[in-house]
Amino acid sequence: MSDPELLELYKQHRTGQDKYAYFLLAIVASAIAFTVNKTIGLKVTYADIPLGLSVIFWGLSFYFGCKYLEWCQTATFSNFNLLQLKKGVHPQQPLHPLEIEAAISGVTSALESNSSNAGKYNSFQFKCAIGGALMFLIWHAIKVYFFTVTI
Repeated sequence: MSDPELLELYKQHRTGQDKYAYFLLAIVASAIAFTVNKTIGLKVTYADIPLGLSVIFWGLSFYFGCKYLEWCQTATFSNFNLLQLKKGVHPQQPLHPLEIEAAISGVTSALESNSSNAGKYNSFQFKCAIGGALMFLIWHAIKVYFFTVTI
């Protein structure tokens, strides 16, 4: 594959990752808003604990999604610096070959760390979104089972 093909594939991959993160952010924000809207004026009971937990999970998912996007941006900037160093056009480009290698090594290490952090937060975002959905379904099942009047 040529460099333009690799670049295009990379762009499509990043776009897909960003869309997925924003999709999850929108879902959990909507779920929180829906829950708040549906519970206005209701008396809170012990049976509502799973509902509270669902909102906490969704809030954590939103937070982790924001952290994921932040770490992606940091990783992209590290990658940009690495490419500049390798091409010899970095604004603070070292002149000595040993300094260049040290700089490349340091930026590569930072890039790996940033990417690892992004992956961790992406995983937390998804797990918390699912946890919130499960808690919401448990709450709903409790409400249907215990508080539905049968004739």
